[in-house]
Formats: sequence, C-alpha cells, structure tokens
Amino acid sequence: MKLSDLTLEELRELVKGIVDDRLRELLGDPDLGLEMGEAIRARLKQSLASSARITGEEVAEKLGLRW
Repeated sequence: MKLSDLTLEELRELVKGIVDDRLRELLGDPDLGLEMGEAIRARLKQSLASSARITGEEVAEKLGLRW
C-alpha cells in the first residue's frame, strides 16, 4: 500500500503509532528485563511495608520543581 492511498484517519493513526514507538524508545525503562538485586528488593519491601508517604507536591518541592 502506498502512502498516498491512505485516508486522513489512517495516516493520523500511522503517524501516532510511529511517534508512540519513538517515545517508548527514548523514554522507556532502561532497566526493563534486568533482574532486581537483593538489596534493592529488600529496600522496596521495607518501603512498601511503611505507612509513611509523601505527596507529589512534596517530592517536587524537594527537587526544586514547579508542579
């Protein structure tokens, strides 16, 4: 199929798919598929077991970001 044969909606969907794929490549998780180390696993379990939580606003403030 030639590009000129596509409808406007088909072209939009094609471009959207290409952009989505590229963004996943650029912003994807570089650790995807890697095994989690025991030390990280233990810290994650400890963090999840804790009732202490901070808000997104608090994180942004600590990092000097505008939310």
